[in-house]
Amino acid sequence: MIEIFGTIGPACSDVKILEEMFRNGMSGMRLNLSHSSLSSAKEMLDHFHTAAKNAGVKAELLIDMQGPELRIGKVSTPYEIRENETVILSISEGITIPKRVLDAIEENDHILIDDGKIELLAEEKKEHSIVCTVIRGGTVSSRKSIKVVDKNIHGPVLTEMDLINIKDAKKYGVSALMQPFVTGGDQLKEVRRVLNENGCEDIRIFAKIESREGIDHLEDIIRYADMIVIARGDLGNDMPLWELPKAQKKIENVCLQHQKPFLVVTQMLTSMIHSPVPTRAEVSDIFNAVYDGAKAVMVTNETAAGDYPAEVIRYLYRTAESAEQYKKEN
Repeated sequence: MIEIFGTIGPACSDVKILEEMFRNGMSGMRLNLSHSSLSSAKEMLDHFHTAAKNAGVKAELLIDMQGPELRIGKVSTPYEIRENETVILSISEGITIPKRVLDAIEENDHILIDDGKIELLAEEKKEHSIVCTVIRGGTVSSRKSIKVVDKNIHGPVLTEMDLINIKDAKKYGVSALMQPFVTGGDQLKEVRRVLNENGCEDIRIFAKIESREGIDHLEDIIRYADMIVIARGDLGNDMPLWELPKAQKKIENVCLQHQKPFLVVTQMLTSMIHSPVPTRAEVSDIFNAVYDGAKAVMVTNETAAGDYPAEVIRYLYRTAESAEQYKKEN
């Protein structure tokens, strides 16, 4: 049976809700460690393991690492920026960014923040900053992703916090690690080395493909991954959205050729954050992903922050089940 993953968060941290999610077909959960640690999530994880035991499920726990994804700095209080406003990116004022990002930005570059929710145009580069015009406004808050369109800027394979979380992985029952922004097999070799050094040989490595560079090196990445993740959020930021379905199909086909399992994620049931039922397009998306060969599907904010986490899992599981049944019949 296909693996069904939710994401743990405030909306589903109650034992009873988690137990219902497991009974609705959930096989495991993702914990986003972009802004936190395993130790800070101890109470939620205790509830997760209790609920899995109550439901009689041997649950998978996936940790989503910080990895090489580039992010803006901390913001004391979230604030709005609006179209045509001027903002400053620098390493010390305004919207703070890593130096490697500042060094790479040139005038007329387009910059995406928070998975593309905010878009800026670089207008004037100075010695320690870049003045930008807001093309698409939104809320600026701490540690959101930043990408310079059409430029590959690499961060460290594992951050200091990643190393701390790997050391704690066995203690908290982690069974898989999701490595973001994988662009080559050497990154996964480094992750595996660190896992092995910490007695985590049994932890699976899920390689997130989030850029065209990752697609270009997919055959190398596959050699060192236990699962390929088609992470359509950032992948959709790296190309025009109308090209994203083609990119998904390409990744799927390469995985099938190499008999490598793959997982599909991002906006699978995003309407259910506030709706008790999904759209027809969403269930069709899930069905097609499974019919095309996905061995796992995952939801993120739908369960972590949504109003109907248990219903999300029910629709995800039942739709995937329907696709698998249809494959058997045909």
